[in-house]
Order: sequence, then structure tokens, then C-alpha cells
Amino acid sequence: MTVRRCLPWPDRRLRTAAAPVDAVTDEIRAHWQDMIDTMEAMPGVGLAGPQIGVMLCLAVVDASEARGQVVRMANPEILHASVQPREHDEASPNLPGVSATITRPRAVTVRFLNADGESEERDFVGLWATSAQHQIDHLDGRMYFDRLSRTKRGMLLKRAQKGAR
Repeated sequence: MTVRRCLPWPDRRLRTAAAPVDAVTDEIRAHWQDMIDTMEAMPGVGLAGPQIGVMLCLAVVDASEARGQVVRMANPEILHASVQPREHDEASPNLPGVSATITRPRAVTVRFLNADGESEERDFVGLWATSAQHQIDHLDGRMYFDRLSRTKRGMLLKRAQKGAR
């Protein structure tokens, strides 16, 4: 079990788009395992490679209540998003101590390379969809608070700075 350190905001890698994965190899599988171990230790419902300094388009999501149903994704892309919105409090281990209510599509269809290296399309709903979208944002160099207004984002970052002292 390897729990990796999450990069602290404002590390520039959190603002950098991750590189695509050419093929699922043993090295990619090892990164996924580190990501799962780190996600479980937080505990969280998802993690993207850049959050731990792995600058590859890799994400893991497990929003199951019982746990152990993790979905490993390489190069995930949203093919379809529902028009019905869902609000959820989101946070990140890269900026601990703060969260914000973010509105995202309630359901998404995502295409990705799975653990076998095969292209897969999967529908995610509810917290699964929120987490998948949150991780894809990280892969694009975005943080959840980028979805807030400039004023709310400024207030959140100021609260985070106070909490870090």
C-alpha cells in the first residue's frame, strides 16, 4: 500500500493539463493502485493523477457506500451530460479545510481506457457523476473552485489561507 502526498495548492502542476496515456501498462496500473490507496486513506470518492504529481490522464472513482467498486480510467472524456443539474459540496485534498457547493450535470456518459486497456463507455449518475467530472477537471488543470464566481472563489481561497496558518 502506497499512500502518496497530495500536492498543496497553489502548486503549478494543479493548473497544468495532464498528458494522454498511450497504453495501459504495469506502470499505469501501479499509478492507479497508488491513487486508490491515497483516495482510501483520505477518505475520498475520487482522485486524479495530477493531484499526487502524476501528470498523466489517470483517474479513479469509487462513490459506492461499501467501497471496493473503484473504476480506473485513463484518458476519460465526457461524451454526454444531462441537462438536469445536481448540487454537491465539493472539496479537494490539495486545498484542505474548505469546500463549496458546486452545480454540475446530474449524469454523464464517459469514455475511457479501462484497466484492461480497452475503450469503455460508462454512465455515471449522482455522486459517481460528480466525482467523475471533478476528476476530469483536475486532468484539464482545473480546480472545483474555478466553477465559482470570482467573489466566491476569492472568499474560499482567503478562508483556506487563514486555515493553513
